[in-house]
Amino acid sequence: MKKSSANALIKESSPYLLQHAYNPVQWYPWGAEALAIAEEKDLPILVSIGYSACHWCHVMERESFEDEAVAAYMNLHFINIKIDREERPDLDHFYMDAVQAINGSGGWPLNVFLTPSKKPFYGGTYFPPKKAFNRPSWLEVLASISEIWNNKRQDAETQAETLLAHLRQGNAFTSLNKLNVPFGEESIYSLENCKKITKKLLESAELQEGGFGKAPKFLQTPSIQYLLQYAHLFNDDACLQHATFTLKKMLRGGIYDQLQGGISRYSTDNEWLVPHFEKMLYDNALLVNVLCDAWQITANPLFKNAIRTTLHFLETVLKHPQGGYYTAIDADSEGIEGKYYVWSKMEILELLGKNAELFCSYYNVTEDGNWEGDNILNIIREPEDLASEYGMDEKKMEEIINKCRHILLQERNKRIAPQLDDKILLNGNALLLTAFCKAYASLQDNAYKSAAEELYAFIKENFSYAGGIEMAHSYKNGQKKIHAFLDDYAYLIEGLILLQEITGNQVYLAKAREHTVYVLNKFEDTTNPLMFYTAVDQQDILVRKVEVFDGATPSANAVMAKNLIYIGIVFDKTDWISKGENMLSVLTTAFINHPTSFAVWASCYLLQTVGINEIVVTGNFVDTILKEIIGKFIPNKILQSTVEKVELDSMPLLKNKLSKGGPHIYLCKNYSCQAPVNDMTTFLHSIKKLSIK
Repeated sequence: MKKSSANALIKESSPYLLQHAYNPVQWYPWGAEALAIAEEKDLPILVSIGYSACHWCHVMERESFEDEAVAAYMNLHFINIKIDREERPDLDHFYMDAVQAINGSGGWPLNVFLTPSKKPFYGGTYFPPKKAFNRPSWLEVLASISEIWNNKRQDAETQAETLLAHLRQGNAFTSLNKLNVPFGEESIYSLENCKKITKKLLESAELQEGGFGKAPKFLQTPSIQYLLQYAHLFNDDACLQHATFTLKKMLRGGIYDQLQGGISRYSTDNEWLVPHFEKMLYDNALLVNVLCDAWQITANPLFKNAIRTTLHFLETVLKHPQGGYYTAIDADSEGIEGKYYVWSKMEILELLGKNAELFCSYYNVTEDGNWEGDNILNIIREPEDLASEYGMDEKKMEEIINKCRHILLQERNKRIAPQLDDKILLNGNALLLTAFCKAYASLQDNAYKSAAEELYAFIKENFSYAGGIEMAHSYKNGQKKIHAFLDDYAYLIEGLILLQEITGNQVYLAKAREHTVYVLNKFEDTTNPLMFYTAVDQQDILVRKVEVFDGATPSANAVMAKNLIYIGIVFDKTDWISKGENMLSVLTTAFINHPTSFAVWASCYLLQTVGINEIVVTGNFVDTILKEIIGKFIPNKILQSTVEKVELDSMPLLKNKLSKGGPHIYLCKNYSCQAPVNDMTTFLHSIKKLSIK
């Protein structure tokens, strides 16, 4: 088949859009040109949304979008627009809601039919080339939509208006339990609510293999994080056991790359064996985040090693040469999902020789394989038991296994690798900024502090517009594009807060405050305490969505609620504290009853209920004391430190606390401080006295 000439996607930078640049379909990127052509020709719009690491997106492209006859029909009857969901999450959220309202479910590829005025009236996900799986063929869908548009257009227009009204109504939060609590007056916090949340989470826990619910199993790291925090604060063994058991199952399963590190997006089975092989930056950043908590609580070397191997994977595979981290690695190589990662036993025997049988026992490798005739490496036996069976010291066995892993990784590197999605997104990089900060705090490795500072320098240099406060969402080939969304800012502010905690540099908090002011000006919803996902001056979206669920990434509103309370305390902004608490109050019923969908909200609520420890370190040996404090698991804290006199009245926790000598460790709650102490033992005793029993 001859190669088609390039369509309008050829000028784009998104790897996903460029994958479709030589389809015979006359694809356009989302923008004024395509929308104007639809208006001019009065044709319905097909919006097809996916991302570069999406397996079924590739399948539908091969089956339908590369087919000349199918493309000819699409080009004649529709204006065809391709969207990278990671570049335009705002459009993806809106049109995904539309398809879910129509069908009750969604996914990618997402195919939505719009009127020329951008209003959705029908949609679905993957459609096969021939009728199968109780789904019509793609050509049947196209013909049906074309027939409706040409002969029953009013039905389509009416459906679009009804659907749009439904989406607007579903986006309204005015009916929820909004309290509008002025700061310092009525409390929204209750230990009883925290117990209810914990009970709900444990009721949804899958006890045999870990996680929550049945397959497909997503990571749900915020739910694990909540359980770790509750376990630590209340000495709850059930929470600690399920959280650590789940992490252990993930790290030993096929979902985790046993040779190189890094975790895939989800497991297709209950056992965490067979992943959907795509690897996303955000998943790995969030995994490191929760692993740091688990390591600080348990000191289990499994978690420490996983922090290091996951970050090593990111730094060696996903890092841009000038800094910043790429978005994802595809699930497919050579058109086959998982081909890059699996092994036959014969391959391993040939590569490892005398150590092959030990390696195969360690990683559950068999002649018949554990997935489609091949083997996904995974660990189902305790290493100490296997070492005993082979009559060797466990440390010696680990040395042999590590050498074997290196040999196999070198061999795997010779294979055709899955495609890299090399756009750099602010939200994923901001999540990684937090992960690096926490890795430094928990492992006390200066390399991670340096990595955090270097990453923020890259973000500041390449994502900032003039003035340095307004940010871009995407960066590639020296060009920033698309103005940032709420999650970009929320995650960045959170990262800056932690960067200040590990460095003591108050400039990072000042920058976090500036971004917060911008967010309040551009994203605030005047009808309720929550915030819109898009800025007020964005013109190409029909409904400004308010995102509240924790999906693959944390709810931006939940993260902003936490940020507002933290920064409000630091800068004595009681209106910000009140707003953060009002945001929590709007979602209280939701996160009490459905914590797996609102775990970041629940975590923020838990820590506020227990009470925030306001910690300030000044005087001599600040760096030494600071490292000791951040090395402890104190999730309910605000931490500032300085060796310089702080004149700013806007930072009340630091004001008048610098004196000669020291170190001085102040422990405060609600701006009421105890007398300073100068050693960690006394400080930790003070923390314990203030904690809830």
